[in-house]
Amino acid sequence: MGRGRAKAKQVKVARQLKYNSGGTDLDRLRDELGVGDSSDNDDAADDLSDELADRYADYADDYGNKDDDR
Repeated sequence: MGRGRAKAKQVKVARQLKYNSGGTDLDRLRDELGVGDSSDNDDAADDLSDELADRYADYADDYGNKDDDR
Protein backbone atom coordinates (compact mmCIF):
# COMPACT_ATOMS: atom_id res chain seq x y z
CA MET A 1 0.00 0.00 0.00
CA GLY A 2 2.94 2.34 0.46
CA ARG A 3 3.62 2.28 -3.27
CA GLY A 4 0.57 4.44 -4.00
CA ARG A 5 1.91 7.45 -2.13
CA ALA A 6 5.35 7.17 -3.68
CA LYS A 7 3.88 6.87 -7.15
CA ALA A 8 1.56 9.83 -6.57
CA LYS A 9 4.51 11.94 -5.45
CA GLN A 10 6.54 10.90 -8.50
CA VAL A 11 3.63 11.78 -10.78
CA LYS A 12 3.30 15.16 -9.07
CA VAL A 13 6.99 15.92 -9.48
CA ALA A 14 6.95 14.75 -13.10
CA ARG A 15 4.01 17.03 -13.89
CA GLN A 16 5.72 19.98 -12.26
CA LEU A 17 8.83 19.36 -14.33
CA LYS A 18 6.82 18.93 -17.52
CA TYR A 19 4.49 21.88 -17.23
CA ASN A 20 6.41 24.36 -15.13
CA SER A 21 8.25 26.69 -17.45
CA GLY A 22 10.76 27.19 -14.69
CA GLY A 23 13.16 30.00 -14.62
CA THR A 24 16.34 28.45 -15.88
CA ASP A 25 19.14 30.71 -14.82
CA LEU A 26 21.53 30.36 -17.74
CA ASP A 27 24.15 32.62 -16.17
CA ARG A 28 24.27 30.44 -13.07
CA LEU A 29 24.49 27.32 -15.22
CA ARG A 30 27.33 28.85 -17.21
CA ASP A 31 29.18 29.61 -13.97
CA GLU A 32 28.66 26.08 -12.66
CA LEU A 33 29.95 24.55 -15.88
CA GLY A 34 32.95 26.86 -15.91
CA VAL A 35 32.21 28.26 -19.34
CA GLY A 36 33.39 31.79 -19.92
CA ASP A 37 31.36 34.62 -21.33
CA SER A 38 30.44 34.08 -24.98
CA SER A 39 31.86 37.48 -26.05
CA ASP A 40 35.24 36.53 -24.58
CA ASN A 41 35.10 33.12 -26.24
CA ASP A 42 34.83 34.51 -29.79
CA ASP A 43 38.42 35.77 -29.89
CA ALA A 44 39.78 32.49 -28.52
CA ALA A 45 37.78 30.50 -31.07
CA ASP A 46 39.08 32.69 -33.90
CA ASP A 47 42.67 32.24 -32.72
CA LEU A 48 42.21 28.48 -32.51
CA SER A 49 40.69 28.23 -35.99
CA ASP A 50 43.51 30.37 -37.43
CA GLU A 51 46.07 28.14 -35.75
CA LEU A 52 44.44 25.00 -37.15
CA ALA A 53 44.17 26.52 -40.61
CA ASP A 54 47.88 27.37 -40.58
CA ARG A 55 48.80 23.91 -39.33
CA TYR A 56 46.89 22.08 -42.05
CA ALA A 57 47.47 24.49 -44.94
CA ASP A 58 50.36 22.35 -46.21
CA TYR A 59 48.11 19.29 -46.33
CA ALA A 60 45.52 21.25 -48.26
CA ASP A 61 48.14 22.10 -50.87
CA ASP A 62 49.31 18.49 -51.15
CA TYR A 63 45.97 16.72 -50.94
CA GLY A 64 43.62 19.52 -51.93
CA ASN A 65 41.24 18.94 -54.79
CA LYS A 66 41.85 15.54 -56.37
CA ASP A 67 39.65 16.42 -59.36
CA ASP A 68 42.41 18.75 -60.63
CA ASP A 69 44.81 15.80 -61.09
CA ARG A 70 42.53 13.97 -63.50
